[in-house]
Amino acid sequence: MNKINFFNTHIDDTAKEAVIQVLESTFLSEGKLVADFESALSTKCGIVNPVSLNSGTAALHLALVTAGIGVGDEVILPAQTFIATGLSILMTGATPVFADIQFETGNIDPNDVSNKITSKTKVIMPVHWGGYPCDMDELIALAAANNLLIVEDAAHAIGATYKNRNIGSISDFTCFSFQAIKHLTTGDGGALSCKVQEHWEKALALRWFGIDRKNSPINLSGERQYNLGQIGYKYHLNNYAAALGLANLNSLASNIMRRREIATFYDNELINTPGIKLFDYSNDRQSAYWLYGFHVENREAFILKLRKNNVPASIVHAGINKNDIFKFSQTRLPSQEKFDSTQIHIPVHNGLSDSQVQHIIKSITSGW
Repeated sequence: MNKINFFNTHIDDTAKEAVIQVLESTFLSEGKLVADFESALSTKCGIVNPVSLNSGTAALHLALVTAGIGVGDEVILPAQTFIATGLSILMTGATPVFADIQFETGNIDPNDVSNKITSKTKVIMPVHWGGYPCDMDELIALAAANNLLIVEDAAHAIGATYKNRNIGSISDFTCFSFQAIKHLTTGDGGALSCKVQEHWEKALALRWFGIDRKNSPINLSGERQYNLGQIGYKYHLNNYAAALGLANLNSLASNIMRRREIATFYDNELINTPGIKLFDYSNDRQSAYWLYGFHVENREAFILKLRKNNVPASIVHAGINKNDIFKFSQTRLPSQEKFDSTQIHIPVHNGLSDSQVQHIIKSITSGW
């Protein structure tokens, strides 16, 4: 068996021609295709008021800025995430406060979130780890009771659903990543969903230096007329990235369906495998399965055995709270520590053939 890739970059068959058309037009920056891409995100993925951006990190930062978060504020997040989640908070001058996770899922634990709320808390930032939605009802109740906003980090979770609601339609803000190895790629890119109209309008302006292009006409001498009152950013998406995204949206649903098909096969084949404890997923939500993870005994031996069979396995990310940049926010996270010591992930993407999936299963069930 040839080496199996852990991640997969999917490019739809229609993408090449779509991008060539943009290049031939020479209109490369933000234009009509960006608006078309945002419209398609809304209609095809159920994302409310999407603002397309040049990265998922930009989406996280812009959400916090739009919400007015700054110095003296606290944002509660899990450590089980990529470091960009925490850095986006530091970029505003606010303080990241780590809550523990559920060992069974890798998602933030609402019970510990409750313990971390103070008078300085302004935002809860749940991360849908691996594409599996967090316990949103519990988090929304906490936010409502404490006058907090929710900013979902849904970098892994486009296409996921929670109690028949699309991720991107539930909270005040939801942040997506369209980086190269995500379900939907624009090369690099992201999007911010803003449930409140006022937030959406503000985010649209802030993504391009804070200038509201619709209400800043160009005068006779060719100069755009505006008067900035707030720092803005160069976070907008461009036309050729949007063209790639529009093309890739054509196959997004089928790609996620394939991931779920593979995950179901893994579930059925691995559930009784000695040395493995599958994550505990509820049937009231659907994961987008950017990752397929579980807990494993003797992890190093497991990784080496799979590697010998040309199968990659990875923890993907350990808790980010161990980084020195967050040392001021250190606190014991018992479930996170336990999760770090046993978590592992195996390939789950639409680039896998049935024979490769069978090979992965055989490599695991034959022991390590």
